[in-house]
Amino acid sequence: MYREPEIAEDTRQRMLAWRHDIHANPETAFEEHRTANVVANALMLMGIPVHRGLAGTGVVGTLTNGEGPSIALRADLDALNMTELGERAHKSTCVGKMHGCGHDGHTAMLLGAADHLARHKPFKGTVHFVFQPAEENEGGGRRMVDEGLFEQFPADAVYGMHNFPGMPRGQFGIRTGTMTAFLDTFEIVITGKGCHGAMPETGIDPVMISAQLVNALQTIVSRRVAATDSAVVSVTQIHGGDTWNVVPESVVLRGTARTLDAAIQDRLEAAMGQICAGMAQTHGAEVALKYMRGYPGVVNTAAETAAAAAAAASLVGEAQVHTDIKPAMGSEDFAFMLQKRPGAYIGIGAGEGPNDPPIHNPYYDFNDRILPLGAAYWVALVKQQLSVA
Repeated sequence: MYREPEIAEDTRQRMLAWRHDIHANPETAFEEHRTANVVANALMLMGIPVHRGLAGTGVVGTLTNGEGPSIALRADLDALNMTELGERAHKSTCVGKMHGCGHDGHTAMLLGAADHLARHKPFKGTVHFVFQPAEENEGGGRRMVDEGLFEQFPADAVYGMHNFPGMPRGQFGIRTGTMTAFLDTFEIVITGKGCHGAMPETGIDPVMISAQLVNALQTIVSRRVAATDSAVVSVTQIHGGDTWNVVPESVVLRGTARTLDAAIQDRLEAAMGQICAGMAQTHGAEVALKYMRGYPGVVNTAAETAAAAAAAASLVGEAQVHTDIKPAMGSEDFAFMLQKRPGAYIGIGAGEGPNDPPIHNPYYDFNDRILPLGAAYWVALVKQQLSVA
């Protein structure tokens, strides 16, 4: 079963225009001033009161229709620091920045839902449209929460959505419990003793130690975490040395660690500390680990997951809503909102074929064909949760 979304044609055209405009003018974390203006102006033209300033560039629109419950719907605003390689009329005009994750589409879909709900008001209660900055790496969701999001805009539940290019268009995916990974980052500074490259015996070589350390870190997942559990430790940067014939004084390693369980997260950090200490003792060097806890996992609550799945099923049928998808090793700062309120995060299928570029790929572009369905999902969820009956 597939029911054509009830989004009016003029709203569909506005969503397309908003999406292409935001895509062509990408802004990264906490710099989304133009994007925030586009969102705020659109909401005000709909007659929706707007609040600005949470997390710097955050925007919240509030639509109330009588007394009743309240829910918050969240979209993200920011782009990525990467260069777009695909050729399209709305290609990024900002060198080194692009909407490579689809936040332009997320924003357009939520604006489309706001437009429909403001026109028809098929609910009783309050809807908060939360447009959050800095989802990519910088924790804009945490800042919005810390600066009083739910104190200023009380909500009984909060919901989020992300496009999934790997899932066919017309499908949705969700699960109760952990949806995305805990995200941590680390920096390891290896300090040895610099010397002539022809006489390494006179120094302590941090380059050699770094090579052993990269290999040793991989044993954490393969030998200290059960095969039935999920964890990733990736060294993504190595910096050291300036010339061919000098063993440098120090080398810096940086990377990321991911897991789906807080207990395993603790185990990863402890194991990395043990390996660094052992490597330092073995080679007579100093190996300093800085382990930084980042985003927690997105954990969907049961009742809200069921509500999100039911809203999606009302549009595409139960068979097209997968309610036990595998958790993703990617991360999402929507997790900070779910730590404060019950809620659910759902994936909307955006795939047209096996060769579709994934998110964070320089050829990726949000699939405009899902704009009406995404907006209709938000509308169906509001009608369900804030029923007029």
